Amino acid sequence: QVQLVESGGGSVQAGGSLRLSCIASGYAARFYHMAWFRQAPGQEREGVAALDTDGRTSYAGSVKGRFTISQDKPKNTLYLQMNNLRPEDTAMYYCAAAPWQLTPIEALPLRSPPPHWGQGTQVTVSS
Repeated sequence: QVQLVESGGGSVQAGGSLRLSCIASGYAARFYHMAWFRQAPGQEREGVAALDTDGRTSYAGSVKGRFTISQDKPKNTLYLQMNNLRPEDTAMYYCAAAPWQLTPIEALPLRSPPPHWGQGTQVTVSS
């Protein structure tokens, strides 16, 4: 049974930083492709950043240059470093895992969604 548990969300002012973590259990991290998604109230869920097992990364245009996805494989932990946060980054953030490639992120809406999801962590950015 794959389990993903996110943490690190919170409330910050615009321009601030947060680092989200996602601890995975039930499998070896090196076998799964990982991604961060977010969903704001009344909006569609969108892919934010993806990291494939070969190290390839992909970012949504709205976060490129501000967010960094990374992974500590021995710890089975996925991270999302978020810098220069903006009010429009406010959303529930979810990590997800899939046995198939998740990059490029623009192609995610055309593929089956990842089968494994965390419960989410809230990020609120005030102006």
